[in-house]
Amino acid sequence: MSAVAIAPQASLVPRTAVILLGTGVVGRALLTLLGTPAARSLRLVAAANSTRQHVLADGGSPADVAEHLAHGREGRDNAPLFAALDATGAQRKVVIDATACTKEAGRHAEWLSAGYHVVTANKALAGGHLSGWRALQSASSAGAVYGDAATVGAGLPVLSTLRRLRHCGDSLLTLEGVFSGSLSWLFNHYDGKRPFSELLREARRLGFTEPDPRSDLSGEDVARKLLIIARNAGFALGSDEVEVESVVPDALRDVDTKTFLDRLGELDEPLRARHAAAAANGKVLRYLARLNQRGRARVGLVEVNPEHPAARLSGTDNQFALTTTRYHSTPLVIQGPGAGPEITAQALLGDVLAI
Repeated sequence: MSAVAIAPQASLVPRTAVILLGTGVVGRALLTLLGTPAARSLRLVAAANSTRQHVLADGGSPADVAEHLAHGREGRDNAPLFAALDATGAQRKVVIDATACTKEAGRHAEWLSAGYHVVTANKALAGGHLSGWRALQSASSAGAVYGDAATVGAGLPVLSTLRRLRHCGDSLLTLEGVFSGSLSWLFNHYDGKRPFSELLREARRLGFTEPDPRSDLSGEDVARKLLIIARNAGFALGSDEVEVESVVPDALRDVDTKTFLDRLGELDEPLRARHAAAAANGKVLRYLARLNQRGRARVGLVEVNPEHPAARLSGTDNQFALTTTRYHSTPLVIQGPGAGPEITAQALLGDVLAI
């Protein structure tokens, strides 16, 4: 009797299989969520950080990934990760990009075109050059889903709300708000009495900033979020069309991270002077993003009255005030915590589950 090949049982084939790129604070928080009942319908196939990667054996647990990466010797190469993803035979194959790597973001359109769904907190492509945004839109039209809730507001329903309004024929007219949880926390707490550098060290210790806080203080991250929102609203803005005010002194912009952290005190006097000038006018400082009807976009420090909505924020709250054709006399305001690995990871998981 000839041997008969037995196909894998259907129950062993996951309906949704995922690979995770990036195991920093957000990636680690996501690994925790992937081990909960909420993610029981998903199979994590592989994970990688910037230097190492690990393909999970059948039955492998997300909880073991960090230890495997810490002690593993396998270098970085996406090919084995995607091969493992394909080998599952899953109906839905998802790449989760929890990195801040421009190189990985540059592959998003390629992955979508190949039929992989992409869920990301990485803003480098959608909030980068306009050509990258257009490539992303073209690739998404092929049928694969681009989950981007975590790119703006750490998962607050900003992009989903904006897209729903557009589908109903509404149009964004103006936009204003606080788009950075770290900058929100810093300027909500800064009163000119405690040195700004001391607050910044605390924010970094609490995980509200990137390891190199210049990623936040430069305003570039806020500018990318503004571009993502504006582009989703139909404004074809180039990355060079956003006016960006950095809080980082010129002398500290190009030094290495350690040197910058050692010289944080150099931020204190310029910001103390800005705070004093605002207080003399009866106002407070907030780092705002603004977009007007003509497509003019700016992010930077602004003096606002104590009654201004942004002046009444607390903690790491983000705030997005959307004035549209139908929300005209009073803007639609979306507000809530805009920083933290757990809520960002939840946004990633939510997008995967939606797929």
